[in-house]
Amino acid sequence: MQKIVSPKLLNELSQKAVSIPRMRLNHNFHDDLADPINRMLNALEPGTYLQPHKHENPDKREVFIVLRGSLAVVFFDDTGNPTEFVLLDTQKGNYAVEIPVGAWHTLIALETGSVVYEVKDGPYFPLSDKNFASWAPNEGTLECDIYLRKLTDLYYKR
Repeated sequence: MQKIVSPKLLNELSQKAVSIPRMRLNHNFHDDLADPINRMLNALEPGTYLQPHKHENPDKREVFIVLRGSLAVVFFDDTGNPTEFVLLDTQKGNYAVEIPVGAWHTLIALETGSVVYEVKDGPYFPLSDKNFASWAPNEGTLECDIYLRKLTDLYYKR
C-alpha cells in the first residue's frame, strides 16, 4: 500500500503535536518496529525538548528532511559544547541533513508547524536506540526548558 505525505496529514500531525505536553509527535510509515529502515514524520513545535543523543552500539544513520517550517540541528562534542548549527528550512535552503553515526545531536523547532521526514536504520529497540547525553538534562525535568532556551539563544547569536 502506498504511503502519501499530504498537506492534510502534515496539518493533522501538527495540530495534534501542538496540543500535547511533549509538543512533538511522530507518524510511522514502517509497519513494524523491527523494520530495517524506520521511516516517519516528526511534527515538532517550538519549546519541544529532545535530549541530545547519539546512535551508537548499535550504530545507526539518521536523516532529517524538512517538509515544512524551520529547525536547527545542533551537533556537540563529547563534553556537550555545541560545535555546529545546521538550519533546515524550506524557504532558505538546507532541506536535509544526514547525522553521522556516533554524532551527538538534537533538534530545535524554530517555527510552529515544523515537520521533518526522518529515515533511520532499524530495527527500533527503545532501550538501545539512543545513547542520551549525560551532560544534558533528561526530558521532562525543569532543567530542560532552561537548557533549550540557552541552546536556542546560542543559535540566534551565532
